[in-house]
Amino acid sequence: MSSMPIKAIALTFVPRLGTRAAVHLLESFGSAEAIYAASAQELIVQAELREDVARSIVAQTGLREAEREAEYCLKHNIKAIASTQSDYPTLLREADDYPPVIYVRGNVDALHRRCVAFVGTRKISSYGQRMCNELVQGLAEAVPDAVVVSGLAYGVDSACHRAALQAGLATVGVVANALPDITPTAHLHLAEDMIANGGAIVSELSSQTKQNGRFYIPRNRIIAALAAGTVVVESPESGGSLSTAAFADGYNRTILALPGRATDINSRGCNLLIRNRKAQAILSGEDIARELMWDMGLDHISSPTKEPLPLTDEESSLLALFNSDPITIDTLLVRSGLGAGELSLLLMNLELSGAIRQLPGKQYEKLI
Repeated sequence: MSSMPIKAIALTFVPRLGTRAAVHLLESFGSAEAIYAASAQELIVQAELREDVARSIVAQTGLREAEREAEYCLKHNIKAIASTQSDYPTLLREADDYPPVIYVRGNVDALHRRCVAFVGTRKISSYGQRMCNELVQGLAEAVPDAVVVSGLAYGVDSACHRAALQAGLATVGVVANALPDITPTAHLHLAEDMIANGGAIVSELSSQTKQNGRFYIPRNRIIAALAAGTVVVESPESGGSLSTAAFADGYNRTILALPGRATDINSRGCNLLIRNRKAQAILSGEDIARELMWDMGLDHISSPTKEPLPLTDEESSLLALFNSDPITIDTLLVRSGLGAGELSLLLMNLELSGAIRQLPGKQYEKLI
């Protein structure tokens, strides 16, 4: 059990310590071990922790449950990975609400490759089914080492997992329940096929979690955070897949959407994302590779040329802050003095004008 991150697991069992508070603690102290070695006063002053929570940590609350969880993981061949460990996914750690510990069955290396999320409605149409196959197959041809991430749900999720297996891509499922169980149980064999073919199943939930149906939306943030971009294949005007797109937007990741007929309920969400300039329309797997800048070396793909849109004074001033190297959104916030909302709007307009391009990891690159 020495390889298990016992104290990081223990943090997840501290009463009234939410995910964001745990992340703040880890950022403040550097490790779970340092958190458990701190005094109540240090926890309260350095991390602005509530006194009752600080005293729980000083009393070593959660360690007994963590030891039990470590034994469970060993029994079921589950790897527990703390956010402070080197094999924790880099993109996931960039999210401001990353889980302190993730539980993984299968190939952890798949979480470190070029991941793209595919999401959509459970009530998939024949058009959605066909396009899941075509998009994933096209992506596999363009980027053979890409990894498809989804939620193992009915509909678009499982269609994309199966399309990835058919195309020879590794695929990762993020579930809203404790491993090794799979929800829905009908997809247990699919999950095993995914693991057998170089993929993985991921959860942030321990075996001691009480299922209450409230874990699906938080699960969606992990799907979005693991991936450089999120593809919405089919979605009505409201639904879980749009929450995943919203998380991706919050993490400054690329959002892509497959357009459909204006009269199709299943395409309403995708069309609105595109209309509201929240997502880039894509028609093929090659489009996905291009938008994520994974298309280097694909000489057969011709990039369409378009006239750049004229820039406003505010957009020109922001563009002047760029140089030849990629720049992070945090640096732009400091240099520009703008608020986060105003900066995001200007960046979106600069992207639409073709002046800049978004890169994975909250970075932007000047193109003109």
